[in-house]
Amino acid sequence: MTVLEDIQHTIASELSQLNECMTEALSTSNELMNEIVGNYLKTKGKQIRPILVLLSAKLFGGITDATIDAAASIEMLHNASLIHDDVVDDTLTRRSRPTVNAIWDNHIAVLVGDFFVSSSLHKAVATGDLRIIDTISHLGRILSLGEIDQINKARYHDITEESYLEIIGSKTASLFVACIKMGGYSVNASDEDIERMCRFAQLFGLCFQIRDDIFDYFEDSRVGKPTGNDLREGKITLPLLHVLSIDTLPHHKEMNELVRNDELSSEQIATLISYAREFGGIDYAYDCMSRFRDEAVEIISHFPDTEIRRSFISLFDFIIARHN
Repeated sequence: MTVLEDIQHTIASELSQLNECMTEALSTSNELMNEIVGNYLKTKGKQIRPILVLLSAKLFGGITDATIDAAASIEMLHNASLIHDDVVDDTLTRRSRPTVNAIWDNHIAVLVGDFFVSSSLHKAVATGDLRIIDTISHLGRILSLGEIDQINKARYHDITEESYLEIIGSKTASLFVACIKMGGYSVNASDEDIERMCRFAQLFGLCFQIRDDIFDYFEDSRVGKPTGNDLREGKITLPLLHVLSIDTLPHHKEMNELVRNDELSSEQIATLISYAREFGGIDYAYDCMSRFRDEAVEIISHFPDTEIRRSFISLFDFIIARHN
């Protein structure tokens, strides 16, 4: 049993309630929508985000009906973003299954994504907590702006580590921060405790995205995307950013000029990937994750030593060590 499976086992009944809640929320009188949603929900992914909502509620007190609704809300919004991303990126498979746009078409996929968004908001309203409603609606804004910011920075080749961390803070870490807030609000946790764990979630999200970005530098069928895909889309991630910032490295000027090309050939992408790997970019990214992880452990050490606290740390270690 993996670390994630072990955590899922400890909250199995709550995850079952969550999935029933989502199925009910997404059920309609429209046969086509029900068919599309039913097919989509056959593979649920890791469900790390709703797991964080449930774990945070347990850390702060105990899971309530509002916690389940909040977890369903954030998972549906996350899935909406995946469906829309698949349209934008023309992705044909996800989780080893055809995407909504691959089976039907982009028009239907966009509408299904919109349906997930509205269903997410509906579940947030069901909690009766304006703080949860505000969190999920604000999150939608942050995710959209983060994506636009990434596109803008790629267009103008704004390739600094600071801008990279800002982008992944918005488009990835913000979602995990919202998980902690919604779990805390659902059990009326103190503002101080929620604020402390929000920093934990921020660090968790940064590591989640950095690990995701490392996948792009290695060929591995478990990852599900081709090597160099980020560079192909104009995204410069931490391993390469680091080595490009070291002006004493060989070919420093040449590599910095190369990465500023609006389009890169497969050969150029392979050159940049090799450059990042050869001169310590991957090691640097792992060192960053290690520092973030140490800070996160220090933060959560302020809470009692319970199985839930240990689960948070185990989940953090899992997202750093994962292979997909």
